Amino acid sequence: MAQHASALKRHRQSEKRRVRNKALKTRLRHEVRSARELIDQKGAGARDAVAAATRALDKAVSKGLIHRNTAARKISRLVRAAHTLKA
Repeated sequence: MAQHASALKRHRQSEKRRVRNKALKTRLRHEVRSARELIDQKGAGARDAVAAATRALDKAVSKGLIHRNTAARKISRLVRAAHTLKA
């Protein structure tokens, strides 16, 4: 374990970030999964779920949780799958 005050502080900060990022990432996965399930079931709230997942992905990008291209790819795939509901 680190002995210096600065190293101890860095450890506290990184632990705090790790816990926060884990919670946000789990929540993000649940949003995307629920949107995908509603699309597969052709559920009534599929459009709203896709919109919620899109907001969550964009917020995760702004927090630095995921890369912007990853979010763009996931959003694109969700929207494309949601458009199949009309057809």
